[in-house]
Formats: sequence, structure tokens, C-alpha cells
Amino acid sequence: MNASDKQSKYQRAKEHVKRLKSFYTNLIFFLVFITFLAGVNYYVNHLRNPWFLWAAFGWGIGLLFQAVKTFNLFNIFGKDWEERKIKQFMEEDEDYSNPKNIWE
Repeated sequence: MNASDKQSKYQRAKEHVKRLKSFYTNLIFFLVFITFLAGVNYYVNHLRNPWFLWAAFGWGIGLLFQAVKTFNLFNIFGKDWEERKIKQFMEEDEDYSNPKNIWE
């Protein structure tokens, strides 16, 4: 493994840690803020009309999308797939560019 491979692995790991940190920070803010809104909702009308759930639902959808991106859930066309396809197409192009390989 050369230095550029190590550098690119380091950069990818650093970006992943940054995404993880951002996700966990948003999750903590979500839990604190929704708990606060639920408390206000209980204080105002004893949860007869649980309006805080609308905020939880909306913010939760955003948090769900962030989790999918952060943890590579549903990773159908991820980075590994891209690199495998690039390698496959390069090998196919190499085979067709050499006339001897066509008839073998």
C-alpha cells in the first residue's frame, strides 16, 4: 500500500467520523428538544392534543435520512459498487483493445 492509498483511507475514515459525530449530535438535540416539547405540551393541555408529535415526526424523518447516509443502510450503489464497476469496465476495455484477446 502506497502513501496515496493510506492518505485516501485516512480521508474517508475522517469523513465518516465527521458524519457520525454530526448524526449523534443531531440525535441528542432531537431527544432533548422533543422531550422539552412533550413537557410543554403536557403542561399546556395534558396531552389531549399531542402536537409535539408533529415536530417529532418531521425531525425524525430528517434524522432517519441522515442515519441511512451515515451508516450506509440500503447501500445498493455505494462506493464499493462504483469501484467494482470501474475496475470491470477497465478490464473489459483492456481485453477489447488487445486484438489477440478477442480470439482466445
